[in-house]
Amino acid sequence: MQYTRSLIFVTQMYAMMALMGVGFFPLALVSRKGAVWACKSYCRWVRWSAAWMVGLKTEVRGPVPRGEVMVAAKHQSFLDIILLYDALPAAKFIMKRELLWMPFIGQYARRIGCVPVERGKRGAAIRKMVEDVAAGQAIPGQLVIYPQGTRVAPDRYLPYKMGSHVLYAELGQACVPAATNVGVFWPRKGILRKPGLAVVEFLEPIPPGKGRAEFMQDLEEVVEARSQVLMREAGFSAFPTR
Repeated sequence: MQYTRSLIFVTQMYAMMALMGVGFFPLALVSRKGAVWACKSYCRWVRWSAAWMVGLKTEVRGPVPRGEVMVAAKHQSFLDIILLYDALPAAKFIMKRELLWMPFIGQYARRIGCVPVERGKRGAAIRKMVEDVAAGQAIPGQLVIYPQGTRVAPDRYLPYKMGSHVLYAELGQACVPAATNVGVFWPRKGILRKPGLAVVEFLEPIPPGKGRAEFMQDLEEVVEARSQVLMREAGFSAFPTR
């Protein structure tokens, strides 16, 4: 029964992405504010429909960052993107360049100020990312980066990448870590959505000026530790060993 409910939910979720993407597109073309409003409307639709269709409620904890900050977040599934974008006043994501070519997602990503990055080119990709972020600073907002570079299942460990420190140092801004447990209920792949309470939590900011080793250690420790607490609250205990 839960799988059937999940299938219906996922089907309507993508159908609404198409309908809202097309319906709101003229508004998004007129202004960036229109694009932001359209994206937030979709996020709220997903949160609302998940609650009653599959029993998956959502919650954002901690002080929501405002102004010019970098947010370094744990990434487990599409749901944490939904929660982050809905919560933040003006989120801009570091995203895979290939997503720009996806219908609706790519067009709206450009309008709200997301920064595309090519995967697998290491130094060149990081330099281009810094250049694009600097160019995009004319659009104010909260720059969201996923330090592990991809979605990571709750039972897997993936090292944090240095690109997050490069941006942190280049921007000279505080970094707000964000933990989550959404992968317990909404997996990286597959249809099944489990009932429960999915949480994204904003944590204590890391002040600007820390060196690479100290920043990377502080970021990984606080995000991983708090994410494990949230996942334990959700009944998950099969944590990976490093």
